[in-house]
Amino acid sequence: MATQSIVNKQYRFKDYLALVIPFIISTITTPLLGVVDTALVGHLPNPAFIAGIAVGAVIFNTIYWLFGFLRVSTTGFAAQALDDPLLLRASLIRPLFIAIFLGIIFIIFQQMIFSSSMHIIKPNEEVKHYADIYFSVLIWGAPFVLINYVLVGWLMGMSKVKAVLFLQVLINLLNIIMAVIFVWGFHWDVQGVAFATLIAQIICTLLGIWFIYRNLPKSNQQTDLKSILSWQSLKGVILVNTNLMIRTICLLIVTNHFISIGSSFSTEVLAANAVLFQIHYLMAYLFDGFANASSVFSGKAKGTKDIKLYNQTLHWSLQACIICPLILIALWFGFNTTIIKLLTNQTEIITICLQYQYWLTIFPIVVAGGLIYYGVFSGISYTSSIRDSMILALILWLISQYICVPIWGNNGLWLSYILFSLGRTLFLVMWVKKSKRYILN
Repeated sequence: MATQSIVNKQYRFKDYLALVIPFIISTITTPLLGVVDTALVGHLPNPAFIAGIAVGAVIFNTIYWLFGFLRVSTTGFAAQALDDPLLLRASLIRPLFIAIFLGIIFIIFQQMIFSSSMHIIKPNEEVKHYADIYFSVLIWGAPFVLINYVLVGWLMGMSKVKAVLFLQVLINLLNIIMAVIFVWGFHWDVQGVAFATLIAQIICTLLGIWFIYRNLPKSNQQTDLKSILSWQSLKGVILVNTNLMIRTICLLIVTNHFISIGSSFSTEVLAANAVLFQIHYLMAYLFDGFANASSVFSGKAKGTKDIKLYNQTLHWSLQACIICPLILIALWFGFNTTIIKLLTNQTEIITICLQYQYWLTIFPIVVAGGLIYYGVFSGISYTSSIRDSMILALILWLISQYICVPIWGNNGLWLSYILFSLGRTLFLVMWVKKSKRYILN
């Protein structure tokens, strides 16, 4: 009956937008944890505090970004389950098993992870000491963070946007309140910041489990864990997640290569690039809201083999590819100087940012399809196309930066990144026609 009701339901663009806004808000709250930690210790007397937390945050951001596919893939599987109690349980239990396994692996190999990171980053001994304090506390939150990815992804797939929004806002509020108490009240400094974040992560994960328990449809049939966690059952989930992980690795390669090349220019240009890159991340978060909504509806279409709903989702995604860049360009044109000044007060860096700011006018136009259709394809678990398109875009980046940077310097670097972003769109959109056949398989 659940499947039948979904097939018969008529969705409209306003239903799509109803998911977009909460998803955007919940996505934007994610990077605020590190911002809050940095801001609190930034007002303490020892600059090594903020440097140590910054180094620790780089390690965790890299790890969690690399395994962010757990949320994305779970959203798709949950949306495809169509309220079928057994399928919904399977769509939750399989990625939970993977998340718990990975979290335990991180804890077991924590010393190796930290040592390898220090070898790459090479901070001085004092900064390394505080980074170690921060890392040694927060690494115990790894299983909870990865479990939370799965829980949030599952709730998103079920269109439980209020629950998702509540969890994401709560983790930030708890972190702020406890960090203020631990750092300014108890004077625990770096350790206080780390414990505040860890406790917030644990509480939100436990609350997420409670939300899941309330929303999981009841079934007369007993859950067969042996069948759900068999290699045959897990193989498809692992393949989907592996493809998404390869995509993330490609992104990390390009991002780190961009920063590495930028470091060969002057310190001021490097700083300006860092500011513009942070703004570019904020733009990407806005696209994520549309991508997540597309993922939910394409997943429903896959679950019912409803080609009409899938075509509607493609149409709404196309509209989003037009609307979202227009909004971003308008905001950037109107407030670019103000936004830059919020991130830096150094006149020379502001001037350089304004010199290169037009690249951020082009960015939303060329990347829109790559980000939003990523949501469409991940919703139907058609991740081989996502993997292949990103590999092709990476090759385009390697070729273009090799040619453009020696000729045009920093402009060549940004041109190469724009071409990479355009490649993400063009190489992904070319799979749309084939994806329609995939819906019916």
